Amino acid sequence: MADDENRRSWTQIRRFEFIEWKLFWEGFLNRSDLEDQFDISTPQASVDLRNYREAAAENISYDATVKSFVSAPGLKPRFLKASADRLLLQIRAWLSGALPREDLWFKTPPPVAIAPDIVRHVEPKMLRAILRAIQRQEAINVLYQSLTNTRWRMVAPHALAFDGYRWHMRAWACDRGDFRDFVISRVQKIGKSEAATYDVADDIEWNTLTTLRLCPHPGLSDEQAAAIRRDYGMKGNCRSIEMRLSLAYYFIMRMNLDLDDLPPQRAQVSLENLHEVKKQIELARAETKRRLAR
Repeated sequence: MADDENRRSWTQIRRFEFIEWKLFWEGFLNRSDLEDQFDISTPQASVDLRNYREAAAENISYDATVKSFVSAPGLKPRFLKASADRLLLQIRAWLSGALPREDLWFKTPPPVAIAPDIVRHVEPKMLRAILRAIQRQEAINVLYQSLTNTRWRMVAPHALAFDGYRWHMRAWACDRGDFRDFVISRVQKIGKSEAATYDVADDIEWNTLTTLRLCPHPGLSDEQAAAIRRDYGMKGNCRSIEMRLSLAYYFIMRMNLDLDDLPPQRAQVSLENLHEVKKQIELARAETKRRLAR
């Protein structure tokens, strides 16, 4: 059986994945679904269905009443990694224009709506220059608009980071002699580049992983807390979320975890180890300064 799967081509495995997607999420498929999705002939679609039935007969049957192949009650996908998170992400990407309709395998997508994102637009040329600087370990001169001023700054980006709303470049700030985040959409122009001297290992906040323990707000009732645990997939009374220490600040701010005066029903969650994470950030910055001074 393993040898048979190793001999299958990538295109056939992809079509088998499509067959299982249709069976798992919609419960049925027709030969024409394969023809339309992959632009293949009717004979080729028939061969694919026959081969799939030989490989996983327990997953599929033909229903003459509806004239369609239907999923078996005990369907166990072999070629599809069924993921609700992935499907919902694809639907969101399609609605936002990031994913073309043909990449969404629904025959008829379900009625769905999303609250629009406030897009921080990033120019392709801007991102390309940042990616090249990361690849070449160079510093680039950027006209950067902060909340206090707009000026040219020489920065050496070494990574990209997303805070849930905005894309940042994690960079060595040549004028300040430290590592910090720069919002990419605030870069107005990019000028010359030059060789940069820095060691990514000295960016302790970036290189350190921390774990945030998200729990129901202590002011909630038992019933409300149970609903929050289910919302966030908490095991026990908390959900542990691992991330880079440099992103913990943004997560805390985005979730309002640093605000003590929010009503429990509005806050919904709290950070059990808030003070511990803040201390980690403080120590990481101090260690970076110590290394740079040395």
